[in-house]
Amino acid sequence: MLTSRNSSSHSTYFILLGIPGLEDSQFWIAFVFCAMYIVAVVGNITVVHIIRIDHTLHEPMYLFLAMLALTDLVLSTSTQPKMLAIFWFHDHKIEYHACLIQVFFIHAFSSVESGVLMAMALDRYVAICFPLRHSSILTPSVVGKLGAAVMIRGLLWVSPFCFMISKMPFCSNQIIPQSYCEHMAVLKLICADTRVNRAYGLFVAFSVVGFDMIIISISYAMILRTVLALPSGEARVKAFSTCASHICVILAFYVPALFTFLTHRFGHHVPRVVHIMLAILYLLVPPMLNPIIYGIKTKQIRERVIQGFCGKGQ
Repeated sequence: MLTSRNSSSHSTYFILLGIPGLEDSQFWIAFVFCAMYIVAVVGNITVVHIIRIDHTLHEPMYLFLAMLALTDLVLSTSTQPKMLAIFWFHDHKIEYHACLIQVFFIHAFSSVESGVLMAMALDRYVAICFPLRHSSILTPSVVGKLGAAVMIRGLLWVSPFCFMISKMPFCSNQIIPQSYCEHMAVLKLICADTRVNRAYGLFVAFSVVGFDMIIISISYAMILRTVLALPSGEARVKAFSTCASHICVILAFYVPALFTFLTHRFGHHVPRVVHIMLAILYLLVPPMLNPIIYGIKTKQIRERVIQGFCGKGQ
């Protein structure tokens, strides 16, 4: 049995169980996760590389897309290698500091991803509602400041999670019944009053996701009003098509994220297997789907990928 840790000892490790209830199947399930992770890594690196080398893509929409791709790389890599080690090699131990680092990266870059999606919604709003002023409003400087703001917000808002946890004692039972270290899962192992931690977690969730979803909703309400006022049906279809990929990415990120967040706090009757699987997919599906969605919907990226496979001479 593991011994409890006091605030001066940092030798504790935790045990990540993987997927409780699917112990006999998770070895094979891991192959699916591994394939999804490979697609996510290759796809997002490809998107970043294409945007970096093609100067015609140095526009707000593509710069935000590059930020999204880099965020997805960090999010998926923060959990998947360790998860595959659990499933394939039974490497269930994770050191105390490594667990806190994982908590930090998961929550900080989930916040960054939400912020980037909000910035992309603002970009679509300006592009459709103020097309003649788009380049003067969203200059490279403004895009850089928006990207820096969402990054700093994620780092500053989430850092207290790890600081508060590091000052609290853990119980002797240090088993985490899932595949990675997550804030609420780690809180359940603390032998102290965690009401402040939980309250701060709710504050971060509502101040980040709540704010971003409000801005996204307002942006698309204004976009919808502008598009419906267009006299040409063809123009309306074209305007909607430019937003379709972004809407798909928003749904792929927020739906499982909100389900996971609400289940941790209120979904006591949700089967643990369902909760854990969705928690895994929440950090894996968006990074895998985003480059595919934008690769299919964005002509410049699609053509660059085809050139890469077929050769420039063909």
